[in-house]
Amino acid sequence: MPEKANQEQFVTLINEHNAMLHKVCHVYCHSPADRQDLFQEIVVQLWKSFSSFRGESKFSTWLYRIALNTAISDLRRQQRRIKVDYPELVPMDLAAEPFNNEREEQLQHLYEGIAQLGEIEKALVMLYLDDKSYDEMEDILGINQNNLRVKMNRVKEKLRKLTKAVEHGVR
Repeated sequence: MPEKANQEQFVTLINEHNAMLHKVCHVYCHSPADRQDLFQEIVVQLWKSFSSFRGESKFSTWLYRIALNTAISDLRRQQRRIKVDYPELVPMDLAAEPFNNEREEQLQHLYEGIAQLGEIEKALVMLYLDDKSYDEMEDILGINQNNLRVKMNRVKEKLRKLTKAVEHGVR
């Protein structure tokens, strides 16, 4: 990587990994506005760190690490904030259409189950769903492979139970 961060190169790399960033945002945020805010915060953090990327690991590994750390930090910050709702600001002329597609329903159940997992568990599931190897997961999360395998087995079982509960309306 050159000494000076190249803005065009940064934009190209972010565009190539755009789906990965949106996935992180979807896993850690529930509302579209929160997802957009988190996306912007992740891009800011990536830009701040871009000049220090040395290419010692894959770009996607580096990107995941920063994106997940930013998402987890943001989640912790939000948990300390007092939430205030302004329902009068919600547009009432919007109609939410239910998903008719069975696959979309299953995906929704999966996201609802993932939402109930802990911070690290969410990251682990997301990396698993992205077909990351245990080597890559170890680099991204900083957890050794033996612990990752144990955690993954526990998370799979927990997620199975959570998605069944969501599917049957039990929470």
